[in-house]
Amino acid sequence: MKTALTIAGSDPTGGAGLQADLRVFSSLGLHGLSIPSALTAQNTRGISMIMPVEREFFKKQLDTLLEDIRPDAMKTGMLYSVWVVEEVAERVKAYSLENLVIDPVTVSSSGTSLIEDNALDRIREMLFPLSTVITPNIYEASLFTGINITDEHDMEAAAIELKKMGPQAVVITGGHLENLTIDLYYDGITFQRIEAIKLKGEYHGTGCAFSAALTAGLASGASPLQSAKKAKELVTEGIRKAYHPGNGMGILNI
Repeated sequence: MKTALTIAGSDPTGGAGLQADLRVFSSLGLHGLSIPSALTAQNTRGISMIMPVEREFFKKQLDTLLEDIRPDAMKTGMLYSVWVVEEVAERVKAYSLENLVIDPVTVSSSGTSLIEDNALDRIREMLFPLSTVITPNIYEASLFTGINITDEHDMEAAAIELKKMGPQAVVITGGHLENLTIDLYYDGITFQRIEAIKLKGEYHGTGCAFSAALTAGLASGASPLQSAKKAKELVTEGIRKAYHPGNGMGILNI
């Protein structure tokens, strides 16, 4: 059985973070591995507190796992701390890990900041050049490039700038046109629009699910573009069947 590793924050609701990643991996037939970067106190309405994992313990988790199991692919979600970014980059190089997906999480769906000051710079400098695919949403792509993204032309311009930062491919998520949602894929040669019908409502963890499904595709031997298309299908169907266990955002049914 193929394996995929997620390094991300813990979400008690199971709708986002490493819990959501593990659900996606399992649904796609992979064995999921996980290392928490931070713990959160949250529900479907929002986050009330974030507590980073202690550094030495985080390092011990990484080394103990990677000395025994080499994942076929891995993804990062909410890393939160500058030092977490540095430790992850060091291990990716030390263990020659491949099929790395970076979901540069910055803000929760409810608007809470999920990253320390200067951590974005470290992600760009240290993780983007090691990555197979990065999956920023429009807001995150704007932060990294300084481009105010308001239409598809802006998405293309941002994708070009993001590609220059080192990843093999870029997927900017969260575009929209009339009744469609649009993710833009760019590999330095061609642009590909990945479309789906736009569904009403607010949903928790869509970016986590997308990047996890893309990671699972890479682990199974699919190309980055094939993996991105399948990830879009999974998220769209998850939204279509979403449920509401709490009083806030819906949780994808994956």
